[in-house]
Amino acid sequence: MSTFAGLWDDLRDVGRDARTGGYHRFAWTPADHTLREWFQGAAESRGMTVVVDRAGNQWAWTEDPDAALAQGRTGVVLGSHLDSVPDGGAFDGPLGVVSAFAALDALRADGFVPGRPLAIANFADEEGARFGIACAGSRILTGALDADRARALVDADGVTMAEAMAAAGHESAHVGADPEMLARVGTYLELHVEQGRGLDELDRPVAVGSSIWPHGRWRLELAGEANHAGTTRMVDRVDPMPRLAATILAARDAATAAGCVATVGKIRVEPNGVNAIPSSVTAWLDARGPDADDVRRVVGEVAAASGADAVAESWTDSTVLAEDLAADLSRLLDDAPILATGAGHDAGILARAGVRTAMLFGRNPTGVSHSPAEHADPDDCLRGVEALATVVRDQLQG
Repeated sequence: MSTFAGLWDDLRDVGRDARTGGYHRFAWTPADHTLREWFQGAAESRGMTVVVDRAGNQWAWTEDPDAALAQGRTGVVLGSHLDSVPDGGAFDGPLGVVSAFAALDALRADGFVPGRPLAIANFADEEGARFGIACAGSRILTGALDADRARALVDADGVTMAEAMAAAGHESAHVGADPEMLARVGTYLELHVEQGRGLDELDRPVAVGSSIWPHGRWRLELAGEANHAGTTRMVDRVDPMPRLAATILAARDAATAAGCVATVGKIRVEPNGVNAIPSSVTAWLDARGPDADDVRRVVGEVAAASGADAVAESWTDSTVLAEDLAADLSRLLDDAPILATGAGHDAGILARAGVRTAMLFGRNPTGVSHSPAEHADPDDCLRGVEALATVVRDQLQG
């Protein structure tokens, strides 16, 4: 059994729904704790030292990064995340972490001696499935997400992020930006399953990332008046559900017209009874596109259709990854295609903080992501490990 296959099998059942086959791996939950323990064990079994930064992200180092930094040697960091969206796929996130450990094993098996420190990172709460802000761990780390705001974020059960962290054993009072950790990172490389069909259509196993589209999440509060569904005349109803329907349709139409994508993927209805007219509906809009102004225009049109303000919960402008590094990696990997993506990643947050950053994408023949149908063939996974090892070897030359 290959190193990759063994590592992959270790994670197969963690947080998995036996009925759907999807994963529920939310930040600071028992499933997340199991994943973090797995990461710690995988690192320590390879002689790596694991440290946790102020945001709760895990970093496993092959050598003392501070001693290396004193000598003018910054580290090359590989990484991704282990959490998931509700009923998510197996590959989004874990593919990058497992591949990083497998690439390290391959380099060591070849007798490669790095000239700079190597680290593997597991970023906390990348999906934002529990507290609503994607890439929370990297945003806190870089200062893009204020620590007080992060601690006060609340999940669907009314638990704050601070409370969830404390219950999981992470000291929330120390949460905040961690410039000392960032200073150790010279280059960050993230391998991620492609969340589309670009590589499948090109018949290539690996691509290099060029940029990340501007994207964000907005909350819309639609007020109504609770009443009896069976006795209230239609003319007397103050029902927010028709406005919700208009909001959903507006998102689709406005995005299509603007060359963007937009989805109302989460709603909360109060009191959520079959025989009750809702008193309120909260809808969350996700909108993305190649151009930031177009995305904002879509959001404005959706808000107008809903009759409510669109309150931004997160926004990330267009992010260009290190262009010279992307070009170098493409040549290194036999002229691998260079692709932009509409999906957000920790790599984008680090790039916006000034870290030299690159991404690799592995083929997904289904083109489906954030779903149990997400897939990568075993041979393509191994090709991804080989590509990552090739890149690391190039970046870690003495």
